[in-house]
Amino acid sequence: MSRLFSRDAAISIAFFAALGLAWEYGVRWSGVQSYLLPPPSAILGELWQSRGPILSQSLVTLTEVFWGFVIAVALGVPVATLIYFSRTAKRTVYPLFVALQSIPKIGLAPLIVVWFGYGLTSKLIMAFLFAFFPIIIATLGGLASTPAHLEEHFRALRATPMQGFWRLRVPAALPSFLDGCKVAMPLAVIGAVVGEFVGSNDGLGNLILTASGSGHTTLTFAALIAVTVLSLLLFYGVAYWERFIWWRAA
Repeated sequence: MSRLFSRDAAISIAFFAALGLAWEYGVRWSGVQSYLLPPPSAILGELWQSRGPILSQSLVTLTEVFWGFVIAVALGVPVATLIYFSRTAKRTVYPLFVALQSIPKIGLAPLIVVWFGYGLTSKLIMAFLFAFFPIIIATLGGLASTPAHLEEHFRALRATPMQGFWRLRVPAALPSFLDGCKVAMPLAVIGAVVGEFVGSNDGLGNLILTASGSGHTTLTFAALIAVTVLSLLLFYGVAYWERFIWWRAA
């Protein structure tokens, strides 16, 4: 496993290194102006030079993403459980959330800023809106994936409904739930950044907007890289917990 991981990591590093070199020398040889497309070396230099502001704004965005994601999980899991066990909820609540999911959330961002202001609340709501539906879908799929033969086994043992839920359905749903979290986490980052675009004086979204508006292209790319790195760290932070679900392969 470790050898496979090392080989995969080496392949990924080699790929991105080749991509960076192609970008670097492609920009230099083509004569493209740096204010249109800066080379990676200039972007990395900007990352180092502006590491203080980028780090501080990343922490602002991380706070918004964290709370938006936590609320999405805290509400999404109970809602999905209700939909799974209640036919009434499946016929009423579920179609409502599907309909709400079809609404462009970027279009809601200005309204949310008007309703909740320029502070933390509006941005965590945007992060929540982007992350909420994937959590519901993943939890529903996980609950529905409970093996039928194990359900029969629990019934034969005269297990109570609560025992069946906590000892069978919850463990069976965990792999799918974590998959949903891996989808929801980067989406929460997008939601927070969109909220910062529309109305904020802080965060990576505001930094990108300010830098691009002033023609500071290298800082714009540096901030975009910070958003990407933040999303990757959060994604793999969730993926880390999959190793503890030893029954997934079974």
